Amino acid sequence: MGDGITWDGLEVVLKSEDTEIRRTDEGGLAICLLRLARGAHTAPVFVGLPGDRCQCPHWGHIIRGAIRVHTADGARTFEEGESYFWAPGHNLEALTDCEYLEISPAGDYDELMAHVARRAQ
Repeated sequence: MGDGITWDGLEVVLKSEDTEIRRTDEGGLAICLLRLARGAHTAPVFVGLPGDRCQCPHWGHIIRGAIRVHTADGARTFEEGESYFWAPGHNLEALTDCEYLEISPAGDYDELMAHVARRAQ
């Protein structure tokens, strides 16, 4: 087996009924593998952020499933096999069970996850 990033080799940083995030950091970047269950929506956990939307930029690739990204400009769907850049100011909706790779600036991602943790309390 190679030395790449695998689901089982990453630390679980968030696990809920409909979401699981596993993460490692390299070169100032948070590299995450995420799984969302169909119907998962980030709007409730992003309440309190500017515009009630995620303020962290993300680059990534949809491994399996389909995700709709909601921004102030409208919604766009990303499907299996597509790569993306999501600028700050978005919410996500899982249209199917999905799995994706996401790369974000680690400091911005830490701030986002701290907000999510406060909302979960």
